[in-house]
Amino acid sequence: MIEAGIIGGAGYTGLELIRLLVRHPQVNISTVTSRRYKGKKVSDVNPHLFPFIELEYEDVDTNEIADRSDIVFVAVPHGSAMEYVPALMERGARVIDLSADYRLNRADYERVYKREHTDKKERDAVYGLTELHPEVADATLVANPGCYPTGAILAVAPLVKSGLGLGLVRQVVFDSKSGISGAGAEPSENSHFPNLAENIIPYQVTAHRHVAEMRQELRRVKVSFTPHVIPSIRGILTTAHVFLNEHSSKTHEELERIYTQFYKNKRFIRLRNGLPSLSAVRGTNFCDIGFEIEAESDRIVVISTIDNLVKGGSGQAIQNMNVMFGLDEAEGLWFPGLVP
Repeated sequence: MIEAGIIGGAGYTGLELIRLLVRHPQVNISTVTSRRYKGKKVSDVNPHLFPFIELEYEDVDTNEIADRSDIVFVAVPHGSAMEYVPALMERGARVIDLSADYRLNRADYERVYKREHTDKKERDAVYGLTELHPEVADATLVANPGCYPTGAILAVAPLVKSGLGLGLVRQVVFDSKSGISGAGAEPSENSHFPNLAENIIPYQVTAHRHVAEMRQELRRVKVSFTPHVIPSIRGILTTAHVFLNEHSSKTHEELERIYTQFYKNKRFIRLRNGLPSLSAVRGTNFCDIGFEIEAESDRIVVISTIDNLVKGGSGQAIQNMNVMFGLDEAEGLWFPGLVP
């Protein structure tokens, strides 16, 4: 059995890790930490987890967590993970960081997040989008992607990165709509019910931090991004406006062939004949993708949908863990969505 520790087990991503891992046939949860709930049973604080986990929340030394665990999931706010990762790795634990602390190089991180990166060791973190980075299998530190970048990058990667699509795209404009759980468990002005109900709230319209990940992974094209919050709990629907290079027209059949070949044997990518919906991916680790070509234009519209807490967070982290330990990548994650 893989012994798994969770640092930060009271937020949405930590709770989703617990919900998924308690059903994983190859995993035992060794430790769940929370300073706020120290000494309280996880299932008392979170009744939806009863009777699946009997552990209490702890606030224990990082070295002790490493000693108890083969893999440690770090599910803490941006800027806090770097306080734990060095000690965990020095103790020999493999680490999956669900914050942004290791997704970018040091200079880009400090520029984008406007804070010093206090881990002074250059760590070879693998960006944990397993469909694009098979080197996850050999990683000791995986930087789990952000929720917005997951849906956005997967939507257009075949057009930007594949041999068949190479040189096809000159610019992508991402427009994403996210459920409120993407903002975390702490309430804010944007998550206050009277502000969000029957409303859509755009925010950080031209300067959201996640665009740095998109540009890092889609280097060959110009990338722009605008996020919105919608009155839904889960899910991200991303509309990618893909502008082709001059004279790069493609038929629907050609684009279908590009996507099918690029995502061959990628079990969590579902290519849809029509356009995807949030309801079809709710609660799952799938990314659904569909597209339309605008007639007499240089624009393709690609739509992707994910559950931001699963494929956009904790499910993707477990997918990474599976690959790191040589398991079937779908172990503990192969189940249909929640409808209605």
